[in-house]
Amino acid sequence: MTVALFTLGGTIAMAGAGAGGVVARLTGADLTAAVPGLADIPLDVRDVEAVPSAALAYRQILDLVDAAAGAVAGGATGVVVTQGTDTLEETAWLADLVWPHAAPLVFTGAMRNPTLAGPDGPANLLAAVRVAAAPAARDLGVLVAFADEIHAARFVRKTHSTSTGTFVSPNAGPLGHVVEGRVRVLTRPPRHAPLPAVDRERLAATRVALHTVTLDDDVAVLDAVAAGRDGLVVAGFGVGHVPPAFAPALGALAGRMPVVLTSRTGAGSVLRDTYGAVGSERDLRRRGLVDGGLLDPYKAKVLLRLLLATDVDPTAITEAFTRHG
Repeated sequence: MTVALFTLGGTIAMAGAGAGGVVARLTGADLTAAVPGLADIPLDVRDVEAVPSAALAYRQILDLVDAAAGAVAGGATGVVVTQGTDTLEETAWLADLVWPHAAPLVFTGAMRNPTLAGPDGPANLLAAVRVAAAPAARDLGVLVAFADEIHAARFVRKTHSTSTGTFVSPNAGPLGHVVEGRVRVLTRPPRHAPLPAVDRERLAATRVALHTVTLDDDVAVLDAVAAGRDGLVVAGFGVGHVPPAFAPALGALAGRMPVVLTSRTGAGSVLRDTYGAVGSERDLRRRGLVDGGLLDPYKAKVLLRLLLATDVDPTAITEAFTRHG
């Protein structure tokens, strides 16, 4: 039983506090040496690159998934990825959309760097490795292990800028917990089939915009936001509403590109057939917008960009959001 560990930097690997702030300096060997109890699980440690998670791109994550798949093919029981938490909810979801294996792929990180009292990185890394090695975690897709909780990548959100309990799954709750070193999976949501292989060159040329609607918003910004883009995600009010002036503008855009309707609230689904006023969810669906369901705006943007990079037709895009949302 071997777990492959891929390190991408982030707060979990930061050290060297000084006038210039902390920077990423710790290697995978440094990280594992600082974790009591980790020695009983054989690790294959691979340092990828130490960068802030804000510097990551889709291509890097897809390359990482390929490397993780190679590790599984080589006999690894599971895979752990350490990275910064700022984009972890997006990278884990991106990986989940293309991960085809039963072996767990587990993302983790830290909120408190090793220069502070009580850093959470060692505990999170230990939990992630235990989850990756656990038979109970197989066939759950990509997971996030944080604060001894196990979250599905499709549900997890970062909800606080500094708290060590930042990762939660508002619509589903955690799938399980790590208790006294034992991995306990309490619920098993059905997995979706992975998306078709993504053309990396097409992906690099594909761009999706995101606009969050605000009170007394300026409809003129829509054309500017969508200019030169291949798709648009709209984070609407509440259950999927926008100001009345936005409705015809979004309908016009939906005639030229996929426009996905989501909620800016952070939890809950957009509705489909409850409200009928101009700018309501029913009105926007009639104008051609795609129902994002339970997907938050950030996850909807990841899914839409991957779909566009696989050259699927509008019907397939709608079906994919129905399935994943």
